[in-house]
Amino acid sequence: MHDILYGDGQLVWDEATRKGIAECFAFLERFLSDKVIYGINTGFGPMAQWRVEDNHLRELQYNIIRSHATGAGKPLEDSLVRAAMLARVGSFAQCKSGIHPELILLLTDFINRGICPFIPEHGSVGASGDLVQLAHMALCLIGEGKVHYKGEWRPTKEVLDECGLKPISIHIREGLSCTNGTSVMTGISAVNLIDAENLLHWAVLAAVWMNEIAGSYDDLMSAPLNEYRRHEGQISIAQDMRRLSKGSKRLQKRANKLYDSGHSETKVFEDKVQAYYSLRCAPQILGPIYDTLAYSRRVIEEELNAASDNPIVDPVTENVYHGGNFHGDYISLEADKIKIAMVRLAMVSERQLNYLCHDRINGILPPFLNMGTLGLNYGIQACQFTATSTTAECQTLAMPNYVHSIPNNNDNQDIVSMGTNSAELCRLVINNCYQVLSILFLAMAQAVDCLQIANYLAPATKAQYNAIRAITPTIIEDTPFYEDLEKIETYLRSTK
Repeated sequence: MHDILYGDGQLVWDEATRKGIAECFAFLERFLSDKVIYGINTGFGPMAQWRVEDNHLRELQYNIIRSHATGAGKPLEDSLVRAAMLARVGSFAQCKSGIHPELILLLTDFINRGICPFIPEHGSVGASGDLVQLAHMALCLIGEGKVHYKGEWRPTKEVLDECGLKPISIHIREGLSCTNGTSVMTGISAVNLIDAENLLHWAVLAAVWMNEIAGSYDDLMSAPLNEYRRHEGQISIAQDMRRLSKGSKRLQKRANKLYDSGHSETKVFEDKVQAYYSLRCAPQILGPIYDTLAYSRRVIEEELNAASDNPIVDPVTENVYHGGNFHGDYISLEADKIKIAMVRLAMVSERQLNYLCHDRINGILPPFLNMGTLGLNYGIQACQFTATSTTAECQTLAMPNYVHSIPNNNDNQDIVSMGTNSAELCRLVINNCYQVLSILFLAMAQAVDCLQIANYLAPATKAQYNAIRAITPTIIEDTPFYEDLEKIETYLRSTK
């Protein structure tokens, strides 16, 4: 999925899946004779109590697409739309939707050619899946609406003609299958997960770098200490910190300084016996984030490869099952968990930044890392304002959205997941985290220059110091920071 979203990867179908989709369609075609099946010859939602006459069945499928294309707000960014299309493909690939194969082939062409339907940010309650946003995707598949193609918004029909593609035809239930499922919330959550894991990797590196700047004792990341806590995440983070810190000449050995009998008579210690929590407790703080993301990865991958349609068309048992596989609770809960974990990551990053800026706390650096004239120049003082403000916004957004449910649809949807809202709020927090980390990385590079310790860093952190310095020079005179911070953010996002 990562290669298709961010690289040159192409979606290719194996013959077994093509055959399975065709067999599922053929089974449904045989099965529906003289039967009442929801969404094929009945209305939708509360309107399911009304049978639709045979001469209106194709019209019925077009109607659900057109009537539900009611989203509002800004369009989702292309990577999120592509991820949503991939998630829809993943659901169709289970061969349980009863769709005609041409639907999945056109959707594949959209993905491989970079054709992104207009999908607005607002509209889904996450119950019958992402009905509104998926209707916008389906609108483009029937040749209507607009798409983002080669950097421009254009009418779908125009782009299809240019690419030699034809809109899908309605055969049995393509309209309902296109709109019914968790694909938008799942696609957004998949992208969120990729970014969250990337942010965690940067936070681990920052934890090592921060302790190097502080000249901390290295037993905070020792194997015995962290293994005795037993949590897999903490053990993994500590192991990663030991790997990244290998070769550092800044981290101290407690045995050499405090366990040596030559220091037993010292009354006041020059170096802190224990670092501040934001530095010393990195394995204990980042470990739960690691474990949370690991579990969320499992759930999201399962949902990407799940049949989230309704009804489920099963040629194996030769039955059509009516239920609620479109309900988004699994994704909504995981989106909230990822969001809360990322809020915590922003919080610890902001506290590490505060350590660097606060000369009375760190005791080794000038106020606000100011290498100019104190009073005349201001260092990164105002950068901290931005980090603090952005972190505060993250804390406000931390409230779980999973617990919100407003009945609607004539109370047919009497409890809903709000999964897409959860995923989009998580996206906001992730974007904020990149901004906070960008400021922290700027500050860490400046701290290295203040102390003149670049040549004493571990190779892993020295490489990141060099990368930041290739983007922005050492700060002495006051200068606007916003463009450099944007470049650092781009670097952190793109360096996976």
